[in-house]
Amino acid sequence: MRHGVSGRKLNMTTSRRLAVFRNMVTSLLEHERIFTTVPRAKELRRWSDWMITLAKRGDLHARRQAFTVIRDKGTVHKLFTELGPRYQNRQGGYTRLVKVGFRRGDASPMCIVELVVDAVAGKKKAPAPAPKEAAETTTPATEQTAEAAE
Repeated sequence: MRHGVSGRKLNMTTSRRLAVFRNMVTSLLEHERIFTTVPRAKELRRWSDWMITLAKRGDLHARRQAFTVIRDKGTVHKLFTELGPRYQNRQGGYTRLVKVGFRRGDASPMCIVELVVDAVAGKKKAPAPAPKEAAETTTPATEQTAEAAE
């Protein structure tokens, strides 16, 4: 029985699996989007949500815990300065899985894992509407009808 045992083995040894997920979470936080298989992506969600939750806490102990997983100083800095504040008001669900089909070689289901753009902080303003003066310019046809009306 598997009571209390969490996580997927993914047909790897423990050391290889930990190395794979450390590399994947580093790449995801650095590039904010990666392409991988669906089972790996589902497990990667747990790791990335954990890292972002540490970044939301933002204290020194959380930074040191993040360094045990992410060994790249620049990525940890980005995590704590950009990503942590971005998701400060979000209660979870920092990643999105978009299924994109199957791999040609072995027909593994593939997907894109990306960080969700927060509705408040990440959304850009809509472009301003065109100025009204362009719409108010008269064309020769409207000038002729205006003159005929007088």
